[in-house]
Amino acid sequence: MTTPRTVTVDGSPVHVFDSGVGPAVLMLHGSGPGTTGSGAWAATAQALGPSWRMLAPDHAGFGGTPAPAGSRGGLRLWTRQAAGLMDALGIEHYAVVGHSMGGAVALALAAAYPRQVTRVVAVSTMGAPGAPLSADLDALWAAPAGPVGARDMLSRLFLDQTLVTDEAVAARADAMRAGAAAYAALFPPPRARWVDDLTLGARTLAAIRAPVLLVHGADDRVTPLATATRPLLDHLADVRLHVFGRCGHVPAIEHPHEFRHLLSCFLNPDRT
Repeated sequence: MTTPRTVTVDGSPVHVFDSGVGPAVLMLHGSGPGTTGSGAWAATAQALGPSWRMLAPDHAGFGGTPAPAGSRGGLRLWTRQAAGLMDALGIEHYAVVGHSMGGAVALALAAAYPRQVTRVVAVSTMGAPGAPLSADLDALWAAPAGPVGARDMLSRLFLDQTLVTDEAVAARADAMRAGAAAYAALFPPPRARWVDDLTLGARTLAAIRAPVLLVHGADDRVTPLATATRPLLDHLADVRLHVFGRCGHVPAIEHPHEFRHLLSCFLNPDRT
């Protein structure tokens, strides 16, 4: 992703990476410490090529986007800021891809802005009614900045532990340290309340009319398939589910080629 920029939304700066041309796809990252839009989605956007315009912002409180004064983040802010970003860029219609926390934001966007959101891909998503705080998500949100916390977090994200390399740990530790002050305010204990904040009600989910693709790893311990994604099938009007076997919380990294093909086919079936 080659074009970092800052866009003012409701008087606050939003840092976003902007790549490619064509139909717009808003890429929303998850909630792990040190996570950014470009870090989460750069490899996917680069592999999909320039035929979509992919925009990957940092949510408020993450990366280069500060939380507005007096705010600690939350679903309402992140949803409003994502919609405001697209308005500020003059983009009237767009698909949304969200991972984990970003999946809940993507679904909330589709419910609140049905004329703008054309398709939704929710990956390892949060947001399902009744989903509890898993032990792994609790530990992930609490991970201390530095190599020990980074290694523990990555080991929880991936089923394939060969992905937890020294290089990956060092890069994540650097990112965690850089954003530690802002991140500390986002998910303080008791953390079950932040899962509640990211939960969408049945009426909100029923209001979504855009086609939705749910993508999940069968071995995800952070947002387990049974409690995080399967309940959504009962609430969404136009939905399909793809489950990756032998996969943890990040299908885009553990099954990159299949994930990108799935994404490409769903975002624009006329091109396949």
